[in-house]
Amino acid sequence: MTSTPARKARKTCAVLHRLLWALFVVQALVSVVVEPPYPYAAGWLPFLAAAALGTGLAVTARRAAARVPSEPVEIDPPVGGTWSALNSPADRVPSHGTHAYGQAYAIDIVAEDPDRPRPAFAALAPLARRPDAYPAFGAPLLAVVDGTVVHAEDRQRDHLGRASLPALAYLLLVESAVRAMAGPRRVTGNHLVLDLGDGTYAVYAHLRRGSLRVAAGDRVTAGQPLAACGNSGNSTEPHVHFHLMDGPDLDTASGIPFVWRGVGVPRNGETFTAPAREDCPRQAAGGPSGRRPGG
Repeated sequence: MTSTPARKARKTCAVLHRLLWALFVVQALVSVVVEPPYPYAAGWLPFLAAAALGTGLAVTARRAAARVPSEPVEIDPPVGGTWSALNSPADRVPSHGTHAYGQAYAIDIVAEDPDRPRPAFAALAPLARRPDAYPAFGAPLLAVVDGTVVHAEDRQRDHLGRASLPALAYLLLVESAVRAMAGPRRVTGNHLVLDLGDGTYAVYAHLRRGSLRVAAGDRVTAGQPLAACGNSGNSTEPHVHFHLMDGPDLDTASGIPFVWRGVGVPRNGETFTAPAREDCPRQAAGGPSGRRPGG
């Protein structure tokens, strides 16, 4: 999609917004040990500017989202087998509480395996779990239609699952804020963007490190294995974050509604089964390693 002046301006504001937050945090930490060479009140200027920019970005994102056609795009599911939905657009829009990163209609799904159930969330211990303790870890992700890869990366690590209240609090209060200041690629972690044509792009987030089977510029066909589910980025446990958007840039795109053939749009907590494909084995590639998946 050709970049418009409005998208360029939004991109500039998004980058400036993150820089202002980073500047405020850095100068606040430094001022604990070193007396700043400016009045105390001046240290709050980056905070106020970032807050104002953030409000403006949120307003423009909502206005842009209101212009997106409401007719959902019909596509295949990005996975096979049995999964459950969380943070679904069938229950609310925006599904993740924000229009940022084009994720108004995003959905999170976790794998369900009766022979290897997801580990239970703990109050205190264990604090965290290895990602391979979760049945979603390593599950193949499939192309939802024929398309072209416009972005693909898988070098970020898969971190431990946030399996306890202390770990979840750390994610929500510390790690998520740091990732947000670093930009969308640190929020989505390893991710893939597909151009589906007609101004529609699909995002697969939190991929497993080293699991990509495609690269930018590759043409793919519906059902083709693309990568594996992981636990990179802003994520509490291995899961698939999927959404459609109207541009390739997470900073400037608006979300587009979708419906999965044979599945629809599962509601929060709803379990669904998508057709499994014999040519899509669970991937073994990759690096080491609220109960609601984040991002």
